[in-house]
Amino acid sequence: MLDSQQLRSLARIICPFRLRQSPGIERSKVTQYYIYRVTFDRSTAGAFTQPKWTNYSCETPNYKIGFTMITLNKISKSFGTRILFENVTITFNAGNRYGLTGPNGAGKTTLLKIIMGIEEPLTGTITMPDRVGILRQNIEDFLNFKVLDVVIMGNKRLWNALQERDALYDVEMTDEVGIKFGDLEGIIAEENGYSADSDAEILLAGTGLPHEYFDQKMSAIPTDMQFRVLLCQALFGEPQALLLDEPTNHLDMESIGWLETFLHDYKGTLIVISHDRHFLNSVTTHIADIDYETIIMYPGNYDDMVVTKTAARERADLESKSKEKKISQLQDFVSRFGAGTRASQVQSRLREIKRLQPQDAKKTNIQRPYIRFIPTEKAPGKIILKVEHISKSYEDLAVIKKFSIEIERGDKIAIIGNNGRGKTTLIKMLVQALQPDSGKVELGHQVQVSYFPQNHGELIDKKQEKTGFEWLKERKQGVYDQDIRGVMGKMLFGGDDAFKQIRALSGGETARLVIASMMLTDHNVLIMDEPNNHLDLEAVSALGWALSEYKGTVILAAHDRDLIDDFATKIIAFEADGIHIFSGPLEEYLANKKTM
Repeated sequence: MLDSQQLRSLARIICPFRLRQSPGIERSKVTQYYIYRVTFDRSTAGAFTQPKWTNYSCETPNYKIGFTMITLNKISKSFGTRILFENVTITFNAGNRYGLTGPNGAGKTTLLKIIMGIEEPLTGTITMPDRVGILRQNIEDFLNFKVLDVVIMGNKRLWNALQERDALYDVEMTDEVGIKFGDLEGIIAEENGYSADSDAEILLAGTGLPHEYFDQKMSAIPTDMQFRVLLCQALFGEPQALLLDEPTNHLDMESIGWLETFLHDYKGTLIVISHDRHFLNSVTTHIADIDYETIIMYPGNYDDMVVTKTAARERADLESKSKEKKISQLQDFVSRFGAGTRASQVQSRLREIKRLQPQDAKKTNIQRPYIRFIPTEKAPGKIILKVEHISKSYEDLAVIKKFSIEIERGDKIAIIGNNGRGKTTLIKMLVQALQPDSGKVELGHQVQVSYFPQNHGELIDKKQEKTGFEWLKERKQGVYDQDIRGVMGKMLFGGDDAFKQIRALSGGETARLVIASMMLTDHNVLIMDEPNNHLDLEAVSALGWALSEYKGTVILAAHDRDLIDDFATKIIAFEADGIHIFSGPLEEYLANKKTM
């Protein structure tokens, strides 16, 4: 009997050869395997002797790529009395890249979970390809696995074959085991298993994961890097369809650019949810918009959809006004001649009025917050913040080294750069929530800062028994209740939503509550760290407009190019060779960077 190490050596010389491939069916083949049967002579200190040859032939299961479209047939879903979508029939075709849009709560993630099979629809059926890459969120299930292994798990057929083959190393080599080895090696060959590690490494490097993490356990790497590994898992193994829910979360600008390129080259069916407008515009060929209790398909990217949808809404409004005018004229005729000799004409007009009456049209679910920041009447001095030679390290990692800048009144600054390079560290030092190891940060004359942290928990303790209304009331002394209700209404906390417990708020609702507090309190400087992370596209658009209109000073860290383009006139860029300051918008900085 061979020990496990010798069997591993044996496995390396198992050679699959493709003998024939059925015409018209990809990956369907008969494979012949040559297994070397050997005897082990212990007297020669572990040398293999007297090789014998045994030929095993087996036919691997037909593995057909098949169709790659996703079809939804009469799908319905509701929560209580609220209908998300009803009797929806729609097909997502191969070669197209679909953006799934709608405001928070519209049902985007619910629909994706239905397609994934995680949730059940109330009615309808779904037809799916065999191989689907899914961006999962269950990090805890993978914490004890190596990073490379987690990526390879994206190809379930390959991963199962690898696990089963490794288990055979510890059993006695028999004819039956040899045949099983051959079958498994055939599957591994079909699934490009011999290049699996290198393929996984290419994906991990593309998302910006440091090479030293590749062989570590998931539990040993930072949380944002764990999410990148799960993204690579979804992309691995040439899936026929990809279902991606917020894939740009935890990615920096360079990694988002890499992902855009990857998806442009992808030939299967892509369905993606994202709150990054630039990403959607760059990637998508179609938009599936959840609205009016259905899913409406629009050709083109997100901006194309907005133009088409707005034009349709305007046409509907004009038709409605035209009908109202016609009804008014008909009612005037009926009023004048209802009691006279024109009875037949009056009846005709009444029938026409009934025909023109508006039907119970389904309402749009689009809600756009109204965000407006008003600075204090007392203007600050010319210099808002003076930063002199600040440095900050975490153990042996120097994040910021002797950085200096003077931020002037009216500056609109975007802070960009890869994750982990120090953007949040700089912002925390600017708001004096973190002290530099050396150097100093000085606030200018009459400067009042309002701060939006990346971690909402720095402002809102969700363990407290408190409503959103009560939390806002504590933010400003002497504020009137109607002023609180006013900003809450603008941020879509209408009616009883104003009295929701803060512990029950979603990420998006919490972000809107923080913005409501910024609208309520006094400030002439806004400092914000990734405020768009949990906001939907409508809210991000409203925030971009508010920042561009703000008469004070803005300092904001983000990876969202459209948001940055809306307001920024100066860039602080964390690059590999240090921190760069650029006077001009983001697109100019990126263009200059390419020529450097």
